[in-house]
Amino acid sequence: MIFVKLFEWFCAFVSWIQGWKVVGGIPPEVKKAVVIVVPHTSNWDFVYGMNVKNKYNMQATYFAKKELFKFPLKTILEKTGGVRVDRSSPKDMVSQIVEKVNEAESMYIVIAPEGTRSHTQKWKTGFYQIATQAKIPILLAFIDYKTKTTGIDELYHPTGDKEKDFEYFKQYYSKVYGKNPQYHNKEKLL
Repeated sequence: MIFVKLFEWFCAFVSWIQGWKVVGGIPPEVKKAVVIVVPHTSNWDFVYGMNVKNKYNMQATYFAKKELFKFPLKTILEKTGGVRVDRSSPKDMVSQIVEKVNEAESMYIVIAPEGTRSHTQKWKTGFYQIATQAKIPILLAFIDYKTKTTGIDELYHPTGDKEKDFEYFKQYYSKVYGKNPQYHNKEKLL
């Protein structure tokens, strides 16, 4: 556990030294949500994202490729809410997550819809399926390297009209910049 605390302090220290700020918040009445974090273009996103988790005292659950769950990252990932995912077989993942959300009293599922730090043609839609099937809102989180801010500043209730909702996400995230902006697809999400 001390290893995890040291990592959290490291994240806070690096962010403070570099002038990063956490803004926004989670409405107190929201006990369950899918939290989408955009853009995801660098490993440093995890460091700055940890500050959001800690500021809000968020019991987050997030997914990472199974290859990352090796020493020394394994302990940090598991103790901070990481769940290993075998990306070669994503069968029934959405329904399993929806079941866990429905059973929980409080749960924040954190997902980077781009699914990778590299450029992608479109977002993965699992986060949207989870939110609509579990009937929970989506918290819009961001990591903006241009302004050195990160946080959660909007609550979005999916309408069920995927095209309309993704157009909203596109507009919302068009104003943020990743560490490697060339990897952040701002044009086509679906």
